[in-house]
Amino acid sequence: MALNNDGAGGIRYQQLSDVLFQKFSDLVYEKTGIFLKPEKKELLNARLGKRLRATGIDSFKEYYEFVIHDRSGDELVHLIDNVSTNFTSFFRENSHFEILKSTVLPTFVKEGRGRSKEILFWSSASSSGEEPYTMAMVVDDFVSQHPGIRYRIMATDISTRVLAQAKRGVYADERVAKVPKPLLKRYFQKGVGSSDGYVKVKEDLRRMVHFDRFNLMGDFPWREAIDVIFCRNVMIYFNRETQQELVNKFHQALTPGGYLFIGHSESISGLKHKFTQIDATAYLKR
Repeated sequence: MALNNDGAGGIRYQQLSDVLFQKFSDLVYEKTGIFLKPEKKELLNARLGKRLRATGIDSFKEYYEFVIHDRSGDELVHLIDNVSTNFTSFFRENSHFEILKSTVLPTFVKEGRGRSKEILFWSSASSSGEEPYTMAMVVDDFVSQHPGIRYRIMATDISTRVLAQAKRGVYADERVAKVPKPLLKRYFQKGVGSSDGYVKVKEDLRRMVHFDRFNLMGDFPWREAIDVIFCRNVMIYFNRETQQELVNKFHQALTPGGYLFIGHSESISGLKHKFTQIDATAYLKR
């Protein structure tokens, strides 16, 4: 394996060259729309080193050839898993869930949505599940006071690794610190014995969320118009061209009167779009 001495008695992988960094960066951008800036070179170097260890491949150059010639596409999935960032938490950027509870859902009730057709929610970058499970708690709690409303929650992510964690629904106690105590008691089981220090999402809530792998750069596979889309803290990894393409696709996918939520650190004000802004990072399709 291609290793260099680190000068301190240890060993490390050879450094990723600028040429190979650009090749990997181009590949990731082509497949996912994620733009790896030059300052991400050291991060990529470290994360690709993990794949070299896992595959037993000797160099970054050989690994690149392996990825692009792997007809199964499995190694490309592993590569994407290793370069994608997946930070999230329950009730993260809680103002969005407050808008969902105070504005979006009451509006849908007044309009009669959820009676003849399911209200369709989509967490488009669901990571390890905290966002869609938070959405499910808020929606289920509201619907319990308005019986007869039908809904479905879809959750997708490009990373198979975090999707597997999301489907298990097991989290350390500190990860649910922001969940209000009544909701924590209602929707989570506390671990005991060897599971002490962990909680598990109860089966009823897990059944409300349908997880699937999906690349936002692909064609949206759903025929039904979507009512609410969460795409938060994702577009910051895309260049302007990809952001524009994605916002157009979201607008097309939403039903009239549907809502788009983006991350608090994001903005679509510099893009051409037909949304009406209803809050700093919340938008309505008229």
